[in-house]
Amino acid sequence: MNEPRPLVAMIHAVPTGARIAQEAFAREFPQATVWNLLDDRLLDDARDAGGLTDALRRRMLRLIEHVMDGGAQGLLLTCSSYGEVVDTARARWDVPVLKSDEAMFSAALAGPYRRMAVVASTAPAVPAALAQLEALVPTVRPDRPVDIVTALSEEAATAGDPGATARHLADALHAAGGSDADVVLLAQYSLTPARDALAALVGVPVLDGAGAAAQELRGLLVPAPAPGEGQAATAAAVTR
Repeated sequence: MNEPRPLVAMIHAVPTGARIAQEAFAREFPQATVWNLLDDRLLDDARDAGGLTDALRRRMLRLIEHVMDGGAQGLLLTCSSYGEVVDTARARWDVPVLKSDEAMFSAALAGPYRRMAVVASTAPAVPAALAQLEALVPTVRPDRPVDIVTALSEEAATAGDPGATARHLADALHAAGGSDADVVLLAQYSLTPARDALAALVGVPVLDGAGAAAQELRGLLVPAPAPGEGQAATAAAVTR
């Protein structure tokens, strides 16, 4: 008998983020049925307005309501600019709703890392990521110190391949004094293809938001096997 596949919705603002998030879920949460919604004016309209307006918040909430009415059992907003709307959504719906990089930051803070580096290729991503990370410290890591360094490489945004992107990010990290970081956090989904190459260059773990979100939703939506259940199933298969 096939287990039901959890329906996970993702709301995207850019096609690149949508592709990377889908690849992450295929890798980390293949049990999910993924439902993608793309509104490619979300970022442009926010930029034109100078930030989120009440109208843009209502627009995002309508998109969230649409997937909730459609039976979504989990939701990921891949656009960090609309992360504040998640708090409103959580108060309205009893379904896991994640901000773009929230799971990554929580995983990093829960880990053994003391010095963390946040890397980005666009300037607005740096303060947005830093604000999210610092906001989680009191709840996830109240009793252990954490040192955060940020690095920006705008050259990485136009690099021709993941290897070149990784080299630009590594150079920026070195210039920012973050070469001794224990972990590197990618502030944008668009940097995910360079994750493995960057890890090889810097010699420490590199975490990405989409992969961490997929792992968290998998943990929330897929029941863990009961103690002994896996062994019992194996024994039954052997005796048949």
